[in-house]
Amino acid sequence: MTRLAAGDLAPDFTLPTDDGGSLTLSELRGGRVVIFFFPAAMTPGCTTQACDFRDSLETLKASGYTVVGISPDPVEKLARFREEAGLTYRLASDVDRAVLTTYGAYGEKKLYGKVVEGVIRSTIVVGTDGTVELAQYNVRATGHVAKLLRDLRLV
Repeated sequence: MTRLAAGDLAPDFTLPTDDGGSLTLSELRGGRVVIFFFPAAMTPGCTTQACDFRDSLETLKASGYTVVGISPDPVEKLARFREEAGLTYRLASDVDRAVLTTYGAYGEKKLYGKVVEGVIRSTIVVGTDGTVELAQYNVRATGHVAKLLRDLRLV
């Protein structure tokens, strides 16, 4: 499994979104983008992480960041998740896991002591020129957004 690192060109992608549209990474060029990959909508850990991004969105937006969440859930489930959790940013569906795999956010991981294949909770920050500024893998659902804000020197 290949993981991205600072300085790598962020692979472009187009994915369907929870609002019925689509998201193409290259269309966001010129701004900074925080992409977080999460395993499953409406689960406790993913809800905590998604709500932490929601609660920190104004700080991120004020510094020029767009936030996007990506999971292998179908768009219908993501739309329900966005509504139920009051999320204020777009969620994108990667049901075939192609983008997750390209970004190194899908593969073998340890879950309760066993090696399984699945989504690796990860966050990638893409700069204005389309290169990776920060790549964090195996992040924790709780406390990750606060750490990310510190790493980006926003708090």
